[in-house]
Amino acid sequence: MSPDLSGLLNLHDIEQAAREVLPPAAFAYYTGGANDEHTLRENREGYARLKLRPRMLVDVSQIDTSATVLGLPLAFPVGVAPCAMHGLVHPDAEVATARAAASVGSLMTLSTMSHRTIEEVSEAVGGPFWFQLYLYKDREVSRALVQRAEAAGARALVLTVDAPVLGRREAILRTPVHIAPGTVLPNIGPRVPGSEHLDDLQYFDSLLDPALTWNDVGWLRGVTGLPMVLKGLLTAEDAALAAEHGCHIWASNHGGRQLDTAVTALDALPEIAQAAGGRAEIYLDGGIFRGTDVIKALALGASAVFLARPVLYGLALAGEAGARRTLELLRDEVRLGMALCGKTRVRDLGPELIWR
Repeated sequence: MSPDLSGLLNLHDIEQAAREVLPPAAFAYYTGGANDEHTLRENREGYARLKLRPRMLVDVSQIDTSATVLGLPLAFPVGVAPCAMHGLVHPDAEVATARAAASVGSLMTLSTMSHRTIEEVSEAVGGPFWFQLYLYKDREVSRALVQRAEAAGARALVLTVDAPVLGRREAILRTPVHIAPGTVLPNIGPRVPGSEHLDDLQYFDSLLDPALTWNDVGWLRGVTGLPMVLKGLLTAEDAALAAEHGCHIWASNHGGRQLDTAVTALDALPEIAQAAGGRAEIYLDGGIFRGTDVIKALALGASAVFLARPVLYGLALAGEAGARRTLELLRDEVRLGMALCGKTRVRDLGPELIWR
């Protein structure tokens, strides 16, 4: 029997409930940030500092939260960001997360470092999904993953560009996650010698290519015809280069887990939007816990936002039902926030909504 989730009224409640049920090492793995965690905190706190300018005497009896990303219809402008190893919190792992996202009209972005195969997750979704990719030192591993994702029905590739090396995540170092011998990360296991026996997260660092450049983005575009999204951009300069390379933009600081004191995606969003100049869609993650957070990001130029940690907390509590509860709560908050702002359609959320 699934636990009663009705008493969990918001994503903060879900996080606290997950803290009580998850092993300390697993909770630390998902919640921890880099170094002193300044950026991790700023990701959340920055939204509260932005104030909204609501309009009054507007008919808000009908609210339309629908949106599109790369032509894909969403019931509301929120997707699931890529996050490694959902099996650390629930045995159904990414399959449950994918089903939850599909059930509410959201979008699943599957991590390369998942516990379930691309094919299993595709079957669970029964529709469109995105696939997140790292470019490894062995490019043939990456090429094979891209081909599998295409064959399984992925509708876009999300290339993570902010992790040429892993950041120093001290919370994880203090309470390390040791992956049990025999654990397989199936999307890379068959192609990477030794990956069938992972002892700790240092293995991941050994796969990453610190020599990654814009030339490699061009190489990847030659490998696939799928739309490409570059995840981890935080400056106008890189946003302009992404658009020039025909890529879309995912503003992110990797959940505060890479460069501590890096600018937040929210603060970077205005300059990114200006530099992109309508040539690319823009997405954002980092610190999303309220419907008003979503509204503020969209008002500043994002087409949609993505989140991972709160969905994983819900997954830990009740599998698919818990992940769905997280997304439903956020969806309902977006609808309420739009009504209270006097906005009835997502496309009407613009910079005039933000108080300066």
